[in-house]
Amino acid sequence: MKLLVLGAGGQVGRELLRAAWPTGWQVEGRTRAEVDLADAVALRQAIIDLRPDLVVNAGAYTAVDRAEGDRDAAFAVNGVAPGVIGRAAAAVGAAVIHYSTDYVFDGAGGGGRIEDDPVAPLGVYGASKEAGERALREATARHVILRTSWVFAAHGTNFVRTMWRLGSERPDLRVVADQRGCPTAAAAIAAATVRIARRIAQGDAAWGTFHFAGAPATSWAGLAEAVFVEMERRTGRRPQLAPITTAEYPTPARRPANSVLDCGRIFRTYGIEAPDWRADLSVVLDEATAGAATAAAGGERRA
Repeated sequence: MKLLVLGAGGQVGRELLRAAWPTGWQVEGRTRAEVDLADAVALRQAIIDLRPDLVVNAGAYTAVDRAEGDRDAAFAVNGVAPGVIGRAAAAVGAAVIHYSTDYVFDGAGGGGRIEDDPVAPLGVYGASKEAGERALREATARHVILRTSWVFAAHGTNFVRTMWRLGSERPDLRVVADQRGCPTAAAAIAAATVRIARRIAQGDAAWGTFHFAGAPATSWAGLAEAVFVEMERRTGRRPQLAPITTAEYPTPARRPANSVLDCGRIFRTYGIEAPDWRADLSVVLDEATAGAATAAAGGERRA
C-alpha cells in the first residue's frame, strides 16, 4: 500500500506520520507548504504524480472564528478541496479517508448525534466542512468520512495546550460550561485511521460516513478542569476554574450547544471503540511537558 497524507504538518497529520502502519507500507506526507489544499491544480497533480492507493486528507481550515470573515478561504480548503481530492483519487484508483467535524450539526436537542441526523451548521467553518463532505461523496464512492470533535495533541494549536498555558500564567480562569462535546486525541484518530486503512487494503472496507470521538462527553469547562488536575499532579499548581455560559463569552462564530457524537456505527462496522480521552490527555500532557522541559534545557545550554 502506498499512502499520501495531506496536511501532514497539522495535529492529525503529524500523528498519522508516526502511527503504527503495517510493515512495508509506504507513507508519504505533504505539508501545506508542499501542497496547498486551496490550490486545486497543485493538489490534483500531487495525487496524479504519486498515484497512491489511499489518500488521507488531514488538511483543513480550522480557525472557526476567523472563518466568519474569511469565507472564501475556508470554503476553498474545506469545501472545494475534498472534491478535487476525490476526483483525482478516483482517476488513479485510490480510496480516500477524510476528516470532518461535529460542527456540521446545530447542537439542538439532547443525546448523541448519529451519522444520518440532519446537518445544520451554525457558522462558516461548519458549513464549509459540510460542503466538503458533499463534494467528496459526489466525487468518489470509495471514501470514508470520519467526523470527529475537540481534537487535541501535544503539538499545534488546541484547547488543551491553551488551557495549560493560561493555567500556568493566571490564578483563575472562566471557561464555558454549557457547550458539550467529545474531546478526541489526534493520536487516537490516527490509530483508528490505520485500522480502517487495513480493511481498505484487504478489500473489505465499508464506505461512507462514521463518527469517531472520545468518551465520555463533557463540557469545555470539564475538559479544562481535567487539564488543571493533571497540572496540579505535575507542578503543584492548580488555577481556580469559574464555569460560565456561552452568553458570557461571545465569539464571532456560534458554537453548537450539544455536539456529542454517537460512535456506535464505527464500532459495529469496524470494531473501533470510542477512546477514553482522559487517558489520552495524560499521555499528551506527558509528551507536551517533556518537550517543554527539553526545549528549556536546550535554551539553558545555549545561554
